[in-house]
Amino acid sequence: MRTSSLIGNKNFYRMVLAVAVPIMIQNGITNFVSLLDNIMVGQVGTEQMSGVAIVNQLIFVYNLCIFGGLSGAGIFTAQFYGQGNDEGIRHTFRFKIWIGFLVTLVALLIFGFGMEPLIRLYLHESGEAGNIENALFFAKQYLRMMLVGLIPFCLVQIYASTLRETGETVLPMKAGILAVFVNMCLNYILIFGKLGFPALGVTGAAIATVTSRFVECGIVLIWTHCHKSLHPYIEGIYRTLKLPRRLTGQIICKGMPLLVNEGLWSAGMAVLMQCYSIRGLDVVAGMNISSTLVNLFNVVFLALGTSISILVGQQLGAGKMEETKDMDKKMIFFSVICSTCLALVLAVVAPLFPKIYNTTDEIRRLACDFLWIAALFMPQHAFMNAAYFTLRSGGKTLITFAFDSLCTWVLNIPLAFVLSRYTGLSIFWVYFLCQAIDLFKSGLGFYLVKKGVWIHRIVE
Repeated sequence: MRTSSLIGNKNFYRMVLAVAVPIMIQNGITNFVSLLDNIMVGQVGTEQMSGVAIVNQLIFVYNLCIFGGLSGAGIFTAQFYGQGNDEGIRHTFRFKIWIGFLVTLVALLIFGFGMEPLIRLYLHESGEAGNIENALFFAKQYLRMMLVGLIPFCLVQIYASTLRETGETVLPMKAGILAVFVNMCLNYILIFGKLGFPALGVTGAAIATVTSRFVECGIVLIWTHCHKSLHPYIEGIYRTLKLPRRLTGQIICKGMPLLVNEGLWSAGMAVLMQCYSIRGLDVVAGMNISSTLVNLFNVVFLALGTSISILVGQQLGAGKMEETKDMDKKMIFFSVICSTCLALVLAVVAPLFPKIYNTTDEIRRLACDFLWIAALFMPQHAFMNAAYFTLRSGGKTLITFAFDSLCTWVLNIPLAFVLSRYTGLSIFWVYFLCQAIDLFKSGLGFYLVKKGVWIHRIVE
């Protein structure tokens, strides 16, 4: 493969960045505020920070189940948009409503009734038992309030994903910016008790997050329904919630593997964290510090992956197969190069960032180690993310499932389980080896993308 075939012209990068940059900005600001939240809670205490980290790991499973549930319909939305088929977009939007609220209802039941057992899975400490009970107390406080925010989060994802798939990326970005500004201000006021408010600690952090979600939800819904001329598919969107049987069957066939994939993958990440937590509460705290910063750096390749699913899906819907293959190749290369540059920055920042936290030297050292490992493997993760969205854009969801979550459960989790429980390896080497084994997954992704199994038009 010639290097020149991996590099696009100015118009190509303008097109990609027009889609990716608003997503980067929105997700970047969201993750930056999450980082500030983390630092603020970290100033209150290590147990509070650990409790919030555990809950966020559980909520992460729900978030990705929503993402996966909507993604199946999103493949059809992008291709219907490429055709100019507004009625098709209405059908996919209604499907998203059904699947979004079903996933939310299941999550509320699981978290509501299984709250304490789920949290205790992550609590392992060789020191005083009081540390565990305190972390459990703060985690339960935080989770109870966060459950209120699941419904507005679900609605935002339904609307924002459809807007992005139909070319509108700026409005979700603006709504996200305002929401995180509200979150940041309320965090400062409610966590520490400023402007006459009581200091609520982790409860204050949860109230701030939930409030910001309602703000974002209100902005996105009101704007969308007030701009029907820009998005004609929204006209009469709630006239009925009935779905065409044939299309519903197609979306389920294509989308169910994505929902199962995202659910299993996010659950896999939660299981991995549980394996690491066997080594103690310090590891949970160190992981929390490092993952907060890593998530901020990851927004670039994650946004570029979303751009692949949108742009490649639209091209496939228009029937431009050869142009699509060339575009995808260039976008993958661009994502990996960007992530390599950011990985170098992360490696430099790694020893400095943990010093911000009001915690022990051991936790700071662990966080630094985790950050260095994350920086080393960031380009690899960028490639795997781009390969995932490439396979998904053509509706090859069963292949996507095998590539993504099956690899996690067959390779990463058994390795982490054995290394964390039955070896004397330090947590540094346990974490490193669990990241390194993804080289097999990268090889599989390269083969599938190069072979072109994903080049497929799924709408008529």
